[in-house]
Amino acid sequence: MLNHETSAGPTIEDTLLFCRSLRERGLAVTPSESVDAIRALSLLDCNDRREVFLSLRSILTSRLEDFPIFEELFDAFWGRPGEVPQPRKLVESSTPSLNESRSHLSPSTYTPKGLPYLLENWKPAESLDSESIDLPGASNAASSAKKDFGLLAPNELEEIVRVARRIARRVAASPSRRWKPVRRGSRIHIRRTIRQSLKTGGEMIELSFKRRKQNKTRLVVICDVSGSMDLFSRLLLQFVYGLQNTFARVETFVFSTALERITGYLKDATYTRALAGLSANVRGWSGGTLIGRCITAFNSEWARLTDRRTIVIILSDGWDTGEPEELAASLATLKKRSGRLIWLNPLLASPTYQPLTRGMQVALPYIDVFAPAHDFASLRALERHLVL
Repeated sequence: MLNHETSAGPTIEDTLLFCRSLRERGLAVTPSESVDAIRALSLLDCNDRREVFLSLRSILTSRLEDFPIFEELFDAFWGRPGEVPQPRKLVESSTPSLNESRSHLSPSTYTPKGLPYLLENWKPAESLDSESIDLPGASNAASSAKKDFGLLAPNELEEIVRVARRIARRVAASPSRRWKPVRRGSRIHIRRTIRQSLKTGGEMIELSFKRRKQNKTRLVVICDVSGSMDLFSRLLLQFVYGLQNTFARVETFVFSTALERITGYLKDATYTRALAGLSANVRGWSGGTLIGRCITAFNSEWARLTDRRTIVIILSDGWDTGEPEELAASLATLKKRSGRLIWLNPLLASPTYQPLTRGMQVALPYIDVFAPAHDFASLRALERHLVL
């Protein structure tokens, strides 16, 4: 507890609970800010109440209107000087805690690049046996909430679009691996030249040429926007927006417990307008996760979008509450119809990550490329996989 009579600073558990309470009161405190708060407290003199108050306020508030709420909760959590802090109870979650099943993720997975790992995925050093923190996890419950896209800095959003557009231009300009005969060129078509020489008794009088075909790869992006992907989905949709508005052959879908095509919404002239359309018309953000059911729906309703020149990209952490048999069958069908199946998992960048979730274990045999999607470098690395 934070007071003037002890040198002990607030625990990670206290700080997490404080941040969660701020979120419940309407402050835009993401897991990234929560990590920053924990790090700041490790560097501050926790005996200096004013220093702690001002430091946390600068991290955890974004508007003047947030100040009164922050001060009220700060006093409630760590008390005024001379007060004896009252014991607090964490609200019991109505869903089973995922802390134990996700304990292999550590705080070291945080990155300052604007794509922080989910804070709820790591377990505080102190035991939480008697209490649990109610944070997003895998669920099969649908959500009708409208998505709030206003938590990211504009410079971060603009950089993601720039990265996506560079990749899209290179993919569009890159030649196919296949060749076609041409009348003039720099590369001799040996087989065609030899066949033509048979007309002249084996004399190679005329040379045939070839060049690479134009790349006609189509991209189909299926993005998980369930609760466990809450932070990443905003950033990844920004990336997909940049791709789709530079590279014409892109189809985009989102899913949680149901699949929805959003290609039309992402064709707006500005990302702000695209987000407004998504927020107003697309339901299911931050809901549960039924990956198998949604991939099955794609195979049933949108199979015409895939062929051997199609690269399918699934953006998901693999937390699935559906039946593993349905997920396996749907991915087997999708892989058979497409040219390449790529699965981007934001959690994969953690050196301690292992695909232990049921969904990922079922999916791995059908995936051609399994890669991270947690920062700008990982998104740039995707380029080499986008040419068939």
